[in-house]
Amino acid sequence: MEVTTGDILLAEPFMKDENFKRTVILLCEHNDKGSFGLVLNRKVDLKVNDVLPDFPTPNIELYAGGPVGLDTLHFIHTYGDLIEGSIPVREDVYWSGNFEQVKMLFETESIDPNRFRFFIGYSGWGPDQIASEMETKSWIISKNFNDVLLKDERLWNSILEYMGGDYKFVSNFPEDPQLN
Repeated sequence: MEVTTGDILLAEPFMKDENFKRTVILLCEHNDKGSFGLVLNRKVDLKVNDVLPDFPTPNIELYAGGPVGLDTLHFIHTYGDLIEGSIPVREDVYWSGNFEQVKMLFETESIDPNRFRFFIGYSGWGPDQIASEMETKSWIISKNFNDVLLKDERLWNSILEYMGGDYKFVSNFPEDPQLN
């Protein structure tokens, strides 16, 4: 299966890399120059206000987007027509946009905070790196799961269950089969 922008990458069940073990990644950009994605299921013990004290809404959760660029803030949302500069990723999901406009929309309570997810850092791949990782079966691709803003602690399991068949079976694999 070919990887494209908007795909969801799920770490194979026994991936050892602690940065990506049991992760769910939304691939926001994929082209011949490389790929950019955000880990959807790694909440951190910080809020957006902890890294941006002037952000107008308290207690907005923050996620670890990946191990790269830990000094950067990224966001996805469902307000593509409302926020200038939004980049379409998949149906009804957008990446980035005019951050000053986002802050103003939060301040005026003109948007639903549940239709946003904020990330510190990101996941990045060089040219052909994902293709190489696909050959070694490091990732499972999901093209049809649409609720990427779902705040589900079991997101990795939930998407595999949704995919059905052998994937549903894989969703119940223990992280370390020797402990089973």
